[in-house]
Amino acid sequence: MPNEPIFVRNLKRPNPFPAIARTHCEPKSHPHPPAPYNAGMALRNLILPALCAAALVPCLLSQKPDVKRPPILGVAHIALKTNDLAAARAFYGHDLGFEEPFPGPDGTAIFKVNDHQYIEVAATLKDDSEDRLAHIAFETANARQLREYLAGKGVKVPDSLEKDADGDYSFMVADPEGHSIEFVEYVKGSIRSRNFGKALPATRISDRIIHAGFTIQDPFTANRFYGAILGYHETWHGGMQDTRTDWVDMRVPDGADWLEYMLNQPHPSTRTRGVMNHLALGVPDAQAAYKTLQDRQVKMQEQPKIGRDGKWQLNLYDPNLTRAELMEPKPAGTVCCSPILDH
Repeated sequence: MPNEPIFVRNLKRPNPFPAIARTHCEPKSHPHPPAPYNAGMALRNLILPALCAAALVPCLLSQKPDVKRPPILGVAHIALKTNDLAAARAFYGHDLGFEEPFPGPDGTAIFKVNDHQYIEVAATLKDDSEDRLAHIAFETANARQLREYLAGKGVKVPDSLEKDADGDYSFMVADPEGHSIEFVEYVKGSIRSRNFGKALPATRISDRIIHAGFTIQDPFTANRFYGAILGYHETWHGGMQDTRTDWVDMRVPDGADWLEYMLNQPHPSTRTRGVMNHLALGVPDAQAAYKTLQDRQVKMQEQPKIGRDGKWQLNLYDPNLTRAELMEPKPAGTVCCSPILDH
């Protein structure tokens, strides 16, 4: 069997030294009578198997068991670029009601959605043609084990892992299409864990990032990474037409959040890229959220509507055109294209 340990397979192979297997107890009818006792040959017959066994030990010790993938729990944060940090603060802070619990590196604004999820906005946008999405981060229960697991699957990862500047374990990889994906393990005593339960005002328009999405050109190659290696699984796919797939929802293996593939956009404009590369905030009532935003005098380009997945949603856009989608968790209308799998 191919999955048997090496030493078991070796035991089942024919003896490569048949002379060693013979003893002085051979049947008398054997055509060749036993040779006279020879001390040198006897010693050789004892030493040779010992040498073979000794040579096998390093090989057995080098056969490490496969590293198990640790849990991947959900979206940890989405990192965005801006060329106007004051305007970004007005949108994510005033309009959406999120607080900044602590300062980020190099002036990055960090908006807290809940104890495990953040929106990070850095003033690093240099050109209008740049993608506003810097990276998406997912939370894992064990970043060091996940790094080792991915390395065993042939994914390029850092050679080692130490705590980051915030006191957590985190590392970055590139998916098959070059998207930057970060994995974060929150550690006791880190700046985020020290702020658990803080900076969670009632003004928050949402208390959960339910998904994030970006353009994908080759979903089959993407699935080999997100599906086969990381364990994400499809829960729904749909499109602008019933016969076409424009979106695929890939849920994390150990949580409820998902990554959304945005398909069929080979050359998106700046505006379209902002629509595709987005974040979604869960709300219990899209109409009530719309009313709250109206009361805050937020300028909105759209009104709530039922999407192709049957869920109420409201599309907002930050000052650099990144879409922040407000979405109800359950369908209220007809779901197109495929059933939503709740698993």
